[in-house]
Amino acid sequence: MTLNVFSHKLLEGKIAFITGGGSGICKGITESFMRHGANVAITSRNLQKLEKAATELEGKTGKSCLPIKADVRDFESVKKAVESVIEKYGRLDILICGAAGNFLSPAAALSSNAFKTVIEIDLIGTFHTCKAAFPFLKHSKGNIISISATLHYTGTPLQAHAVAAKAGVDGLTKTLAVEWGQYGIRVNAIGKSYFFPFFDNNTILAPGPIEDTEGFRKLSPPKEILNGKKEITGVGPLNTFGKIQDIEYAALYLASEAGRYVSGNILVVDGATWLGY
Repeated sequence: MTLNVFSHKLLEGKIAFITGGGSGICKGITESFMRHGANVAITSRNLQKLEKAATELEGKTGKSCLPIKADVRDFESVKKAVESVIEKYGRLDILICGAAGNFLSPAAALSSNAFKTVIEIDLIGTFHTCKAAFPFLKHSKGNIISISATLHYTGTPLQAHAVAAKAGVDGLTKTLAVEWGQYGIRVNAIGKSYFFPFFDNNTILAPGPIEDTEGFRKLSPPKEILNGKKEITGVGPLNTFGKIQDIEYAALYLASEAGRYVSGNILVVDGATWLGY
């Protein structure tokens, strides 16, 4: 059951631009922002998926959702997408950098191209989006929230590419918070743990702690690897998986006036998983 933790007018009149907003966690954030009063533009490389998501979310919330095809790896593509947001809504208040790519691979077997691709989507894509949005966020004294991870807080096997990318995202978040604070722009990130490695008979098992996401499906161990063992129902000290709603709540807090004095922060939402495994 969805709890009404925040006022339904929390983001009334705000305009948000969300990369990766057509699916998974970022689709959840999109819906949550719309339910709380914002009009939203979403982008990814798959326009058909975006259009389907936009129609669904507008029907659920009664707010406007603009689907825009763009590739965050290409600055000009992102710049045009941001300009489309301004053309449609006249302003930009909130930027969510959520486009990401990931898969499991030992570092020794990881191709240079595969490593580069994840860096380009997660890290360079975040920089491109922030840079393209900066002139408009400067005008509105808006804020930026990147979807990061906890992979790089320790060493995470099979995730050298994502570790490098998310470490960069966190560093970029802190630097932009310092540089752009003079313009009233707040810059934060949400550190979610979507890879929880443990070993069983020298086999690495990797369930993703945020349920109902592509990462959960991709990074969870197949049933044949579990060898008939009881299905994994939770991880970390709380012995539970996170939900998309948990990330939505964190994003609402950071995007709202409740977080007006919070900047340069990586808000970890993982039930202490990275501390406790």
